[in-house]
Amino acid sequence: MRQIILDTETTGLNARTGDRIIEIGCVELVNRRLTGKNLHFYVNPERDSDPGALAVHGLTTEFLSDKPKFAEVANEILDFVTGADIIIHNAPFDIGFLDAELSSLGKPPFREHCAEIIDTLVQAKQIFPGKRNSLDALCERFGISNAHRTLHGALLDSELLAEVYLAMTRGQDSLVIDMLGETATAGDVAAPRVQIETLVLPVIAASAEEHAAHDAVLDGIDKSLKGTSVWRTQPAAEEAKSAETAAATQSA
Repeated sequence: MRQIILDTETTGLNARTGDRIIEIGCVELVNRRLTGKNLHFYVNPERDSDPGALAVHGLTTEFLSDKPKFAEVANEILDFVTGADIIIHNAPFDIGFLDAELSSLGKPPFREHCAEIIDTLVQAKQIFPGKRNSLDALCERFGISNAHRTLHGALLDSELLAEVYLAMTRGQDSLVIDMLGETATAGDVAAPRVQIETLVLPVIAASAEEHAAHDAVLDGIDKSLKGTSVWRTQPAAEEAKSAETAAATQSA
């Protein structure tokens, strides 16, 4: 499974009124693991940034004047993202700018080049309703250091968002995805299939030390969430249900 974390910086807030992309950063994940293969461009927008936007990203017209125009890097960007799931924080903003740039070059919309668009802002609002869900807020919530983020930068923000996304979606589902992502290599010998129902599986109870280690991991998750994780609430509910069932059986 190939995923690309993507972020852009722009001259302003509205692509429809002529604002342009000035920086794009992409970070690659394969089977939920950072590969170190990234893509990053500063782009000459052929116009000045709005004062408010300049205060956010700090990329001056002078600095960008000798950088490639979007038309010069568009194909390399599309080649990098083609077929991958794209992960963006507040996706409509970045997609709107990418679509405007591609449209000016006579190219199809960005969504037609990739598999799926995943908006981490939408995910965060579902997980933490009513709370601040900016990238900075999520970094703080998950204990991810962003002390070096004095100004917004597309590649830096993509790297931070990659960490946030992995932290926000970790758990049993991610472990299953990791396992499914592993593929056999040439020369592997197929193992014989086993009839599971014929096996007598031993039940090995956790030791006191293992229980303590498990509780320590859950304490860490609770701290990062600033709440109680499902791994604490769900077992408690199941134990209460089991106790009720046992009591009903004894009374019968």
